[in-house]
Amino acid sequence: MKCVSCKEEYTSEDAGTCRDCYDEAGETEEELKREIDDLKAKLNFLTTTTSSSSYSTASSPWLCFSDVVLVASTYEDASTPIPAHRAVLASRSPVFKAMLENDMEESLSRTIKIIDVSYDALRAFICYLYTAEACLDEPMACDLLVLADKYQVKHLKTYCEKFLITKLNWENALLNYAFAHQHNAKSLLDASLVVIMENMDKLNKREEYKQLVDKDPQVVVEIYEAYVSKQANTAALKDSPNL
Repeated sequence: MKCVSCKEEYTSEDAGTCRDCYDEAGETEEELKREIDDLKAKLNFLTTTTSSSSYSTASSPWLCFSDVVLVASTYEDASTPIPAHRAVLASRSPVFKAMLENDMEESLSRTIKIIDVSYDALRAFICYLYTAEACLDEPMACDLLVLADKYQVKHLKTYCEKFLITKLNWENALLNYAFAHQHNAKSLLDASLVVIMENMDKLNKREEYKQLVDKDPQVVVEIYEAYVSKQANTAALKDSPNL
């Protein structure tokens, strides 16, 4: 019998498709499902608007907020202001929403100063709030994840985590684990831990490990606790009479 996909001969009770093509089709279907889920999440993010009663019209929030500028500011200097719309900021971030709906300095001055961030990262952050898109490399993904965590932009945080997970390897796993731990990025934390536990015999030889022991020993303790727990679970499964 010939497979309708690859045209190769095969022997199977399944009609029409060989096992390799059948498995490949299943993987493709899963990829398409993930892409559809991602697009749905992006659409939901972009169409979200705030329904606060402080707006004069729920259907046209743009009419109720004037423009605002954001500045990537340090204590020494400030970069070029980045213009934005208060309605967009408020609808994308509950932190911005709280700033702009109350008589806080940012609302009164129409200027939001954000410290410890570069101009490029802040500009990419604001652009993402409008488009749900960003051009990422690893440093930019980390910068945007920090901003997403600070301003509670969950869609962006997930977006950055997914990107960083694709870049995980033994060389950066420990740094990513510590970074994810600091910013409560659970998916990145779990993925980094998997890589670390696969290389536990080399862990204490890394310079990052020695630095982490000094700066944040609790993170190191958690890694070893997770490893011991995994070893105990593996041993229990091997000793189970049902296996």
